[in-house]
Amino acid sequence: MSFIKAYIMTLVPFVVLDGLWLGLVAPKFYRSQIGFIMTKNPNWIAAVAFYLLYIAGMVVFITGREGTPMQAALRGALFGLVCYATYDLTNLATLEGWPVLVTVVDLCWGAFLTATTSFAATFLGRVF
Repeated sequence: MSFIKAYIMTLVPFVVLDGLWLGLVAPKFYRSQIGFIMTKNPNWIAAVAFYLLYIAGMVVFITGREGTPMQAALRGALFGLVCYATYDLTNLATLEGWPVLVTVVDLCWGAFLTATTSFAATFLGRVF
């Protein structure tokens, strides 16, 4: 699968799933846990940069490689766990008042989101 095709096949399910999370579940949870440090207006340039870079990483390390959708899901779970842990465990180590619950939820979400996206992207790449 070409890089561009893999990128698109990875981007679409990731944005859909993360959009549902960020739109339906996360706002209330994060406000209750870390509302004291949340901005009212997200930095959209930073958010878009994260998505573009994260998807590129997924393509290079997961969805652009050979393997079955299940193999991609397993690699995706590990990649998501490591990437989300980089952010959350650093926050837990350096920010006073950073909730352990946020770290646990984010690590679970990162692993699930990236595994599910990797499975879907690899499956879609085979179909299309």
